[in-house]
Amino acid sequence: MKGFDYFHPLVWSILFGTIFTRAASFMTIPFLALYLHSELNATPLVIGVTLGAAQLFATFGGIFGGFLTDKLGKKLVICITIFVWSGVFFGFAIVQSIPLFMILSSLNGLCRSFFEPATQALMIDFTEKEKRRRLFSIRYTSINIAGVIGPVLGVWISSLSSAVMPFIITGAMYAVYGFILIGLLNHFEMRQQLATERQTLSKMLKVVGTDTKLLLLLAGGVLVSLGYSQYDSTLPQLVNLSVEDGVQLYSALLVINASIVLVLQLPISVYTEKISTYKSLSLGMCFFAFGFILFNIAASWTLFIIAMIVFTVGEIFAFPMMNAMIEEIAPDTQKATYLGASQLKNIGGFIGPIFGGWLLTHYVGEIYFVMAGITLLSLVFYKNALSMNKAG
Repeated sequence: MKGFDYFHPLVWSILFGTIFTRAASFMTIPFLALYLHSELNATPLVIGVTLGAAQLFATFGGIFGGFLTDKLGKKLVICITIFVWSGVFFGFAIVQSIPLFMILSSLNGLCRSFFEPATQALMIDFTEKEKRRRLFSIRYTSINIAGVIGPVLGVWISSLSSAVMPFIITGAMYAVYGFILIGLLNHFEMRQQLATERQTLSKMLKVVGTDTKLLLLLAGGVLVSLGYSQYDSTLPQLVNLSVEDGVQLYSALLVINASIVLVLQLPISVYTEKISTYKSLSLGMCFFAFGFILFNIAASWTLFIIAMIVFTVGEIFAFPMMNAMIEEIAPDTQKATYLGASQLKNIGGFIGPIFGGWLLTHYVGEIYFVMAGITLLSLVFYKNALSMNKAG
């Protein structure tokens, strides 16, 4: 990469904005479970429903968000969403009612599902086709840089003031970014998106209902999402129950997760290019399962940290391959439709916190053994989908 002239200035602005806003988000969202438990006295099951609502709305919001972006324009969707999102975080700091918190959590997921696809589409509009793979690689790196910064800031700010202060600061940061985006989008001439296949609800349902390979991949993805959702729903609660200074340890685990991704993403990516997508996915699921088992038996900082390292390696192996397998089965004329339908796998992110909360209440000693089995079970669906694809 030659320098800042490699991408359009608007693209760089959004990439830096991604670090800015994601760092703000990481100050608060990973600690919602602990906040609900300690400040609002919510039960594990209620916490699971509250966090799961964000995933549910993000799942179906992703389907409609692209359609509205095409219909209303990226600029309008981006600008409205960022200010609504800012209001959500201010709301988190103010409300003391669990039902209202659930509504705000749902809006948080909805805003993310509208804002992020719209900004990604905008970056694509201003980026040459041969540079787009690198663009999304840098965006993923930006998110993980924010993942290192945000949790540390969240714990530090909470220790200096109150538990609600990170929410207030996050809301303010989102509002500031919104005004910056308005200025940038008014300054740069908006380009029309290249003509692509229009994604509609009827087309989405038809694709999902008739392509068995896609249904199998979605089923596997739901199971993976169900397991991974424990990362910010039941895991912070389990850590808090298992060791002293659980909040500080969970913050450290978040930083370790993001740091490991930054350090190992490139070498693992180079390795995965030499093996099949299924082998890479299988390695990822095995690391996930082993990480879950270690979490389940951990009772010290050291073992929790080792478990997070193992878990994160699984994330690096598995996550890029999940979308790659869906893209492999998608016809050239229906890439957008298939990738849009793939968001339905995030239903697991809705079910996971609820199911995990129930397990944490009744079977705390077995919760992550169950999650290890669920993630390994996903390989059955991926394997069958791959076999059908080769046969076809």
